Amino acid sequence: MSTPRSLVLPPGVESVTLETARGGFAAHTARTDGAVGHVLLIPGWTGSKEDFTAFLPLLAAAGFDATTYDQRGQYETPGGPDDDYSLAGFAADALAVRAAATGAARSHLLGHSFGGLVAQQAIIDEPSAWHSVSLLCSGPGALGETPGRPPLTPLVEALSAVPLAQIRRAMPKDPSLPPEIAEFLDTRFTSNAPASLRAMTRLLIDAPDAIDDVAATGLPAWVGRGADDDAWPHAVQESMARRLGTQIHVVPESAHSPAVENPQGLLDTWLPFVKEHS
Repeated sequence: MSTPRSLVLPPGVESVTLETARGGFAAHTARTDGAVGHVLLIPGWTGSKEDFTAFLPLLAAAGFDATTYDQRGQYETPGGPDDDYSLAGFAADALAVRAAATGAARSHLLGHSFGGLVAQQAIIDEPSAWHSVSLLCSGPGALGETPGRPPLTPLVEALSAVPLAQIRRAMPKDPSLPPEIAEFLDTRFTSNAPASLRAMTRLLIDAPDAIDDVAATGLPAWVGRGADDDAWPHAVQESMARRLGTQIHVVPESAHSPAVENPQGLLDTWLPFVKEHS
């Protein structure tokens, strides 16, 4: 999970609830006068809008309105046990959030990690809603049960029977974190709707490869990762970039969460692409 460095909203960033055709979504937004475009940022598994909070004012300073949000059942966006937690459902949510944030205007779409899988589906389902798609520290489909990484299948099973607080207590903790950040990570995890987190985890195990369908939309694509990203193998991300007609862009001094670990480096790496296609 991404670990924010601060919970204080930067100047110009607002915490709002976006009312959409698919319900309300907790969001952070940044607006600028005379914006040249809008960016929608989708967080990943066990993440939240806070993963992008430090990045929003940089986008606004560069001339872009920006929105990030908690996905359905994630942290401060409620979700019910019978909600649609398929990739198509999460993608429909992204489209609804975009419409609420911009009206009829198209957006640039960036998905981080699991959010990249959602972004791919949103592009496939309604390409006319977007200027471009960017996949950050993500992959062409499921992450799967990769050797050397804690297995995900037992977590799927636990999420059907074990309280989130109990699961969280069993997870590794970083004793060096400031108390307020450690408390936030605990609260964020235990605030998830179990059905949502279970579905996201299952999709990380078995989501199909949709990159050929993304490429078929003809939309400009960008693929990036942190220099020390430890999720999808680097070779897999490089192959995905080639299939999308681009190359991998590496954000220095970062791992799996560049928007937190090096937001300025991410902006420097990504902004030329966004400006080119605005």
